Order: sequence, then C-alpha cells, then structure tokens
Amino acid sequence: MRIYLISALLLASGVAQADSRLDQILASKTLRVCTTGDYKPYTYLRPDGQYEGLDISMAQSLAASLDAKISWVPTSWKTLSQDFKQKQCDIALGGVSVTLKRQQIAWFAQPLGVDGKIPLVRCADKAKYGTLAQLNAPAVRVIEPAGGTNEAFVHSHLPQATLTLFHDNVTIFQQLVDNKADVMITDASEALYQQQRYPQLCALNPQAPLQYGEKAYMIPRDDMSWKAYIDQWLHLATATGEYARIAAQWMGVAR
Repeated sequence: MRIYLISALLLASGVAQADSRLDQILASKTLRVCTTGDYKPYTYLRPDGQYEGLDISMAQSLAASLDAKISWVPTSWKTLSQDFKQKQCDIALGGVSVTLKRQQIAWFAQPLGVDGKIPLVRCADKAKYGTLAQLNAPAVRVIEPAGGTNEAFVHSHLPQATLTLFHDNVTIFQQLVDNKADVMITDASEALYQQQRYPQLCALNPQAPLQYGEKAYMIPRDDMSWKAYIDQWLHLATATGEYARIAAQWMGVAR
C-alpha cells in the first residue's frame, strides 16, 4: 500500500510540475499563430511575405507581452480547425467567428464584438437583395470563399440560391463589381471595410444582420493558465484603449 501511495504522489507531483503552455512559450520565446492571411481588415499576407491587419497587430502585441517572437502558421478557412490541432498553434486569429463546431475542438477568448452576416452587393442592386426571401432564389448568384462560416450560412439559409465557391478571398469582391456574381454574404465588418475600397459595392443593413455572430481568438483547450493569460491581456488591451487604437487603424467606416 505504501508503494502504491508513493507512486501516486510521484505521479501527481510530475503532473503538477509539467510545464504549462504559457511556461513553454515563455521558455521558447516563440508564439505560434495560425492565420489565413486573406481576410482584410483582420489578416492579410502581403506580396512581400509580411502579414498585416487588425488581428496581426494584436498578435504582435501579445508576443511583445511575452517577450516572444511570432512563428506564423499559414492556414485556410477550410482547414483552420484541422491545422489548429495538428500544427499545435498557440492561438488562431484573423477575424475568426465563434461557432459551436469550432468550440468542440478549442476554447475561445473573450469575444471582441458582435459581427453578424449581411449581404454585400452592387449599390445599384440594393433594393433587390435586402431580405432572406429575396436572396433565396435560383436567379441570385451568391459567391463565397470555401470552407468558412459564409459558405455554411448560404447552405443553411439560402439553399435555393446559386452558389459559387471562389478560391481567393482577397480578389473575390471584384467578381461582384464585374457582375460575375450578385451577392456575397459576409460579416458586417468585412463588408463595411470592402465598400470603402470598392465604391460600386454596398454593405446592406450592417446594424441589423441576417445572423448574429461574434469574433474571438481560438485557444487550445489544454491549459487554463494560457486561457487566463489571453483573457487578462485582452481585458487590459480593451481597458487601456490599445485595442481601440489598433482597430481604428484598420477598420472601415460606413458611408
């Protein structure tokens, strides 16, 4: 009995002394960040190989708080959850929407705001696509990037619409301008941002989205100390105005 007790105590001690994810990052001075690089204003991989965007700046703030460098881990919306687990990212960011499907494999940090789905259309067609009933018709050409929450929304709410999946979430907006598609369902923040860059496009009803949504950072669900650190960092970033200053540099303004 004494041997079993000692073994149990040693095992418990080993578990207690195992390095947490936070300890590992502090020791390695490396923060592994999953991001798609194709979702302005949150994350964008420039032609010169450098990332920029609201959440990229926030990742740099997080790394600075840890005295760590960032190791960027490229991913896509279709493979985000799989890459997040297999490539052992410490955090995933870049306009990531909170979903129960993603919650099954990760924790989320405190949400950064509400950001629901709305239509982005040519301004000349604003009156044609304002409601789900108007959108859910075979004659409506909807275009979406593959594998994300935009595509999921169309499958769930617009099954009668004609859906095209597009390979490039950076140039997809030109398809609307060129009349190769009619509607892109996307988050209000992206729609508002892109309408500033494409004067022909209008974000419809951003204050009354078709579906409620939130954005937050994904965290591995293996270490409460790491989640607590992320939440406290975000709390201080919002309380001190750091997040607001960074957001002001990147977010579009509705016209």
